[in-house]
Amino acid sequence: MTAIDPNGPVGVVGTGTMGQGIAQVALLAGHPVRLYDVAPGRASMAADAIVARLNRLVDKGRLTTAERDAAHAALQPVTELAGMADAHLVIEAILEELGAKQQLFTALETVVPEDCLLATNTSSLSVTAVAGALRRPGRFVGLHFFNPAPLLPLVEVVSGYATDASAATRVYDTAAAWGKTPVRCADTPGFIVNRVARPFYAEAFRLLEERAADPATIDAVLRDCGGFRMGPFELTDLIGQDVNAAVTHSVWEAFFRDPKFTPSQAQRRLVEAGLHGRKAGRGWFDHGEGASAPLPHTADPCQAPPEVTVSGNLGPAQELTELIAAAGIKIAYAEQPAVGVGQRPPAEPHGAILLPDGTELRLTDGRLATNTHGPDRIVFDLALDYRAATRIALAPGDRVAQQSLADAVGLFQALGKQVSVIQDTPGLVVARTVALLVDLAAETVSQGAATDTDVDTAMRLGVNYPLGPLAWGDRLGARWVTDLLDALHDLYPGGRYAPSLLLRRCAATGRTLLRPAPEGTGAETRKGAG
Repeated sequence: MTAIDPNGPVGVVGTGTMGQGIAQVALLAGHPVRLYDVAPGRASMAADAIVARLNRLVDKGRLTTAERDAAHAALQPVTELAGMADAHLVIEAILEELGAKQQLFTALETVVPEDCLLATNTSSLSVTAVAGALRRPGRFVGLHFFNPAPLLPLVEVVSGYATDASAATRVYDTAAAWGKTPVRCADTPGFIVNRVARPFYAEAFRLLEERAADPATIDAVLRDCGGFRMGPFELTDLIGQDVNAAVTHSVWEAFFRDPKFTPSQAQRRLVEAGLHGRKAGRGWFDHGEGASAPLPHTADPCQAPPEVTVSGNLGPAQELTELIAAAGIKIAYAEQPAVGVGQRPPAEPHGAILLPDGTELRLTDGRLATNTHGPDRIVFDLALDYRAATRIALAPGDRVAQQSLADAVGLFQALGKQVSVIQDTPGLVVARTVALLVDLAAETVSQGAATDTDVDTAMRLGVNYPLGPLAWGDRLGARWVTDLLDALHDLYPGGRYAPSLLLRRCAATGRTLLRPAPEGTGAETRKGAG
């Protein structure tokens, strides 16, 4: 371990929510903390707020009085940057403005010791650009905490173009010594989390713009079927529409307006109207006093068919056959013709559930349910776990009979699922979102921005995804994800859905996206690589 001296002073510049949280983390790790803010008196006010939070931790039994008193004694507000003169590490958490950060760090260089590490908590600016104004950029690192810093374990350790490997390692080891879970990342726009997470929001907003479903229904499907803790509409209302939109726009611009990161017109209109979410009393939803939470669209009860036929393997939805049988619905199995040597495989890559009138019920593969070359079908969405899912989304083709749709709804209701019927849209809700998360995660790895394990760790801990996207891609199979994205790309040409090269290579070779650790090394060895 090359962490800084556990007794060495840590400086924190900026006393907003993040600055206070970072200071609390360093204090409870045993460091003396110097707290500075350019606004007179604000550092002292922040120190009082930190002590108040420590007192609440004591009241809750999470901190002893002795630990609280030691932390209180180690916390020192300072009125000038000269108060950082003995710091081993200084972390900046001021406004997201490049010029302000460069001015701060050039001033700090004249104050702190030569071996003092300098770190920015920026979430959107280039670490390389901030360090570009410094005399010694090698000791400068991105150290991106997630809010609230005392509670969330993830820290992204970002190496700028000129960052010394030893400096990044010292900061990484320091974060680990503080009880955090650090991941390494190159200085790429959005780093790991804010880069890979963009489709979670963007696809939901696009579905709304295409009138596939309303916000409450999209949120419910991603939560109850996809296993995400919050839906994107409720989450961005919590984050702030202005904040989320600004990050999206920053990443889009930094990637030279790559269509994979295109911002949402619908969200822009919210921001322009001042409807920034909870803090404004209204965003996608009404958060005013007495407002009730909107309900997702849920189909009325329907009668389940007494029997269905399963033709072929259902792929990622194969688990449904056991659930159907357990619900007391009779299953007949259709024989599949053998594929001889030199013969082409069937046009449909996966099987189908045939309803009594012969209508096909299929897991979405990225195509429309409305079929231009044959009978329409009904498609259903991908689930994280079909057994545990409490909701499923269905989309019928335009010519599907109402009785067929009622049979499909009744079938899933018999399995204990609420059903949301949405408009015929390629990839539905969960499948297209997950496929794009997998794709961006694979692209992040292929471009050397982070290791596969660090990407999955960051997405699980930074935004509470139920699975790391690469692990999710391996569960589905790179071929399945690639085929779904290719189908979307055919319908939406322009590049937004074009699969990454790594994803295509894995699909072609059967190689997993999340590579096993080299023989003789542990997971922790790989996790620290990069």
